[in-house]
Formats: sequence, C-alpha cells, structure tokens
Amino acid sequence: MQPPGGLMRNTLDTIYRLSGGAAAVSLFCIFALVCMQVGARLLDGVMRFLGMTPLGLIVPSIAEISGFLLASASFLALAYTLSIGSHIRVGLFVERLASGPRRIVEGLVGLLATGIAIYACVAMGGLAFKSWTYNDVSFGFVPVPLWLPQAVMTLGLAILAIAIVDLTVRNWRTGNFTKYETEA
Repeated sequence: MQPPGGLMRNTLDTIYRLSGGAAAVSLFCIFALVCMQVGARLLDGVMRFLGMTPLGLIVPSIAEISGFLLASASFLALAYTLSIGSHIRVGLFVERLASGPRRIVEGLVGLLATGIAIYACVAMGGLAFKSWTYNDVSFGFVPVPLWLPQAVMTLGLAILAIAIVDLTVRNWRTGNFTKYETEA
C-alpha cells in the first residue's frame, strides 16, 4: 500500500528533512567544540587564579574544523530550506503575473536554477575528487583531508538540485506555487 502523498513525495521529503537534520548536527558540533574550548580556557583561568599551573588545554584546529562544519551545515540546509519555502526570494515581478505567464516564468527560473545547481555540484564534486586524488589536507594541528568537507558540500548541492527540480515540476504540474513570507 502506498503512503499518503505517494512514495516518491515521502522519500523526497525524508531526504530533505535528513539533510536539514544533518545541517543541525553540524551546527551542534560547532557549538560543542566552542564550548569545549571555552571550558578549557575557563579551567585554565580558575587554575591560574588558585595559584596552580594551567593545563593549557586547547581544541586543536578548532577554526578549520568549525569552518568545515559551517560549510557542511550551509550546503546541507539548502534543500531543506527550499522545501519549506524559507529561501530568500525576490518575487516583485513573478508574484504580479497571472497564472499562465507565472507558470512559464517559474518553469524557466526553475530550469536556470537547476542548471546552476548541477554545474556547482559537478564542479564541487570534481574538486573533491582532485583533493582525494592528491591527498590534499588542511593546514593546522589536525590535517583534515579536504575531500571530506568538499564531498559533504557536493552532497548538499546534489540534494539542492533534486529539490529545485522537484519544486519546479510540482509548481508546473499543479500551478500551486510555493508561498514565501513577505515583509511589509
């Protein structure tokens, strides 16, 4: 028996939610790293205040690792935010169009956005492959293989491309366009 909304719809929505969840986990990891670093510095300060020798604990390569996690969070969140209508969108022109012309413009914009997302995905995938081939690593105390964050960014772009195609096809078929919040 097929679930409500269809198997494909539920599968895509699950992929978008998982991608958004992975982005949230990346942000939480940044939070945890920063808390560990702050805790270590506070411990050193307390030990210094008490006349003890500070331990000098640090989280090695926290800046690089936090940057990689932030890039991962940003790219993994793209498809999820698109699927729930939270992307920033300038609709001054499109929202004033009648249903027929709007459908055509939305379709063309969707095709253009899909092309850009696929191009970015392929380019990032190529960069990740080169980094893997040449064993590129980050600078810092902890040499992180650069293909790891680049592969996560590639995954985020691939899911974004799928989400754009999904949204464009859904809008084209139904004529029900995603409602975006507007500011007054």
